[in-house]
Amino acid sequence: MRTGILCGLLLLLSSALWAADDITPLDVKLGLWESTWTNQVSGMPPMPADALANLTPEQRAKVEDAMKARANGMPNVRTHKQCMTKEKLEKDATFDDRKSCTHSVTSSTRHKLEMKIECAEQGMKSSGTLRVEAVDSENVKGAMQMVATGGDHTMNINANFTGKWLSPDCGTVK
Repeated sequence: MRTGILCGLLLLLSSALWAADDITPLDVKLGLWESTWTNQVSGMPPMPADALANLTPEQRAKVEDAMKARANGMPNVRTHKQCMTKEKLEKDATFDDRKSCTHSVTSSTRHKLEMKIECAEQGMKSSGTLRVEAVDSENVKGAMQMVATGGDHTMNINANFTGKWLSPDCGTVK
């Protein structure tokens, strides 16, 4: 459960890295990029009240024990590749596909982007900030802080990331 939530948040945030909502696109190269995220999670992952209500007390205890073991506050590192096209950089269809989230740009230049993100889905809410800096046209770095709540659980996520341009050709990476 927690892995799914984290993967969803990472996908959302990696897409948000290139979000375009009346912003000045970052001055970066198009093509294949590799991003490395180091995140630290504390608290319990949110679970909708109706999902918890459907569990027996034994199942609920087992799920909560598993979540506690995974949400131990230790850093987790993930790397993924993404194809950055002009359309993604300017319009970001990937971000707009997630109808449960809204974002508002607080600052935007060719070298820095800051935004607030809010999501609401299936009894869970999350909100936070994302900051991205184009170090140069082949390197970006940034940070994100999110708080997710649902049921009687709250989870804090703090992440730092770096991205590097690999090639003008994305190959099979979309």
